[in-house]
Formats: sequence, C-alpha cells, structure tokens
Amino acid sequence: MQLTKWMAAGAAALMSVSALAADPLKIGFVYVGPVSDGGWTYEHNVGRLAVEAEYGDKVETTFVESVSEGPDAERVITQLAQSHDMVFTTSFGYMNPTVKVAKRFPNVKFEHATGFKRAENVATYGSRFYEGRAVIGTIAGEMTKTDTIGYIASFPIPEVVRGINAAYLAAKKVNPNVKMKIVWVNSWFDPGKEGDAAKALIDQGADVLMQHTDSGAPMQIAEQQGIFAFGQASNMANFGPNAQLSGIIDDWAPYYVQQVGKALDGSWSSTDTWGGFNTGMVALAPFGAAVPAELQARALEVRDNIANGTLHPFTGPINKQDGSAWLADGEVADDGTLLGMGFYVEGIDGVLPQ
Repeated sequence: MQLTKWMAAGAAALMSVSALAADPLKIGFVYVGPVSDGGWTYEHNVGRLAVEAEYGDKVETTFVESVSEGPDAERVITQLAQSHDMVFTTSFGYMNPTVKVAKRFPNVKFEHATGFKRAENVATYGSRFYEGRAVIGTIAGEMTKTDTIGYIASFPIPEVVRGINAAYLAAKKVNPNVKMKIVWVNSWFDPGKEGDAAKALIDQGADVLMQHTDSGAPMQIAEQQGIFAFGQASNMANFGPNAQLSGIIDDWAPYYVQQVGKALDGSWSSTDTWGGFNTGMVALAPFGAAVPAELQARALEVRDNIANGTLHPFTGPINKQDGSAWLADGEVADDGTLLGMGFYVEGIDGVLPQ
C-alpha cells in the first residue's frame, strides 16, 4: 500500500514536472510606435514573429505598441514583468524604466534596444546604423543635383548624431560641395511633424531626404515632390516607389531567435551586442531604379569594405564642427567615443540641440 502511494505520488510529481516543462516561455515586447509604422517598430515585430515561427508552442509572445517613453513605459514594462519570463523593450527612452523595473523582478530577463545600462537580468543590444548611413550618404552625395541633403532627426542622442555625421562624411567624400540641412522633430513617430519637416527641408533646397524617424511620411512627401529619399529601418518603397533610392534595414529576427533560444536552454546571460553589416543586423534595402548601376556597385563596395573591416566610416582626419581636431589622419574612432558622440563634425550647418 505504501509503495502504491509512493508510486502514485511519484507519478503525480512527474506529471507536474512534465506540465511545468511544457509551459511556454512568455515573452513581452514593448514598442514605441505602431506595428504598422512600416519602419522601426514594424521590423521589431517581424523579429517577434520570427521567434514564434522558430519555437512554436515553446513560446508565447505578446506586445504593447505606441508606448510613450515616459511614465507609461514603466507602467507597461511592470505589467509585462508580472506575467512574463522575458521582456524586450525596444526604444532608447525605455532604458531607465527597464533597469528600474528589472530590479523589482530579478527572475525576469530583460533585453533593452540601443541602451547602455545593464544588470544581471538586463541585456542590451543595438545595430551599427551609422554603417548603413555611410552607404546611403555615398549614394546621396552622388545623386543630389542641388548639393543639399535634408535630414529629419528625432532626438539629439548619440545614436542619431552618429548617423548624421556618418552620412554627411560619406556624402562629402564623393561630393565636396554637399551641404546637410537638419530638422529635429523631437519624436520617433509623428507622421505630421515628419511630413512638415520634409517640406521645410525641400524649401531649403534639399532634393534628397534622409530620416531617423519611423514613419513613411517623409518618403511620401518625396514621392509627391518628385525628389529622392531613403527608407528608415525598413524597406519603405511602398511609400515612395519612385522616390526611394535605398534604405537601411534593421534585421532583428536572428538576434531575437538567438536570445530566446538561450532563455529556453538556460544559457541566457546579460550581454551587450552591437552588430553591423558583418552580423546582418544592418542591411540595405533594394536600390531604386534611379540609382545608376555604377553607383550601385560603388555603394555595395562601401558596404562590403565596412563589413570586412577595411573601411571605417569614422576615419581621420576629421575635425569637430568648431574646427578643433578630433581624429588625426588615419585614426579610427573607438566604440566608446562613438557611443557617446554628442557633436557635429566640421561642415554641418546648424546647432546641435542640447
């Protein structure tokens, strides 16, 4: 009788363990824009769907979209942490709320995009977007007829400033007469503001637009005005089939699949990842029909040289905007400097907001 009871208890325990093992890993995603933005958030959601496709019923994912980078972020991250095993927070402004919530939920794994604050249960990840901007800067410098490139910027954080500088330096390299006009919209996703900024830049003579904002509005304005533009974070050709020259694609899917896999097999740990062309985290959108074949070849050569390490977008001599020396001839900027970049390089018009 006692043996039967023990066997029954053992069987129940095994069933319990089996049921526990079958529980899906619950993963939450916090998005700064709508998944329909066609840019930044769209690509993060593509990564989420890739996780579902890879692991099936081993995972269960949810997302919350259009979460502001303020008190709302902490509230949403907290709510997800209460019922999820892993939370991806996908915008720079979520950094402090992520770290704060992570302290209260030590058993939850957090992944924060583009931040630099880590903890035992907080990993960080980002892409070397500046590498892509060096390539599209090369194209822009060659394609502009007015020698004026317009740049729609979101917030004056190092990630955005790096992109502006990288694009300008690359454009200047192929077109010494090029000028870059910048409009800051203080938003990641605001189609109205982005569209107004695009019009303002066109009024200032820009015939090629770049953006570090998430909507397709600037591309749509470029299409309407008969000028050129580059997609941001995703292939935005649908917004401007004649306007798009190329674009930067953020491919998060391989990283998300990898990190979730580590969470599933127990090997996850807090790490910092900053991938570029060489890892596939940064890719180019297809070239538009307006880009000549020889320029396509040159752009791909720049991309390949960055990927194989023979070309770095920030190689001296480079001065800061005020004319003071930054990088000597042949000197390459280190990652620490790039991660904290808070100045324009020489030749860029305007004042960097503080």
